[in-house]
Amino acid sequence: MINPKLAMAVISGVAMLILVGPNARAEQGNLLVPQASEKSEASNQKHSGRHKQASKPAQKRTNKQDLANRAAMAQAAKPGIVKKPHQLILQVNSNEPAMMNLALNNATNVAQYYRDLGEPVSIEVVTFGPGLHMLRDDTSPVKPRIEVLAMSHPEISFKACGNTQENMRKAENKDINLIPQATVVKSGVVRVIELQEQGWSYVKP
Repeated sequence: MINPKLAMAVISGVAMLILVGPNARAEQGNLLVPQASEKSEASNQKHSGRHKQASKPAQKRTNKQDLANRAAMAQAAKPGIVKKPHQLILQVNSNEPAMMNLALNNATNVAQYYRDLGEPVSIEVVTFGPGLHMLRDDTSPVKPRIEVLAMSHPEISFKACGNTQENMRKAENKDINLIPQATVVKSGVVRVIELQEQGWSYVKP
């Protein structure tokens, strides 16, 4: 025969297991859910941190590009700086071909020098007295050279003294024609003075 007390004890134990078991599993489940949430939140935070770190270099590059674009726009908005032209007077008052050629050599060298530098230059060859023969159409020993030089170096100009031209006309009793590259000024000496007063540099061969 089964002891009644033992049977009651076994039944009570089984009942307790039945009642406590689901609660225990539920409690364990409740404990597991927060852990999973914590892991998920930690993972999200890591991913978020990575996104922030990844976005920082892109943001820096964008800022640098913006600064470069602004600097380029500011530079483009500035007015261009125009350099003051170099200005040279070459005086010729001699009928010697060597002196005329020396003046042309100096004019060519100076013009080419500043052309290579990309800087503007203006050169005037001013003739008066016997030097007017340099620009006379009938007596110039350098006429062919002046024709070529005028085409290759338009920054070089030639001035003829009007006073000298008139004196030669009276002395020779004929018109004194000049080469096409020459421009008549009232007085060669006065032209030199006025250009110097304007800041031109003066060179006599």
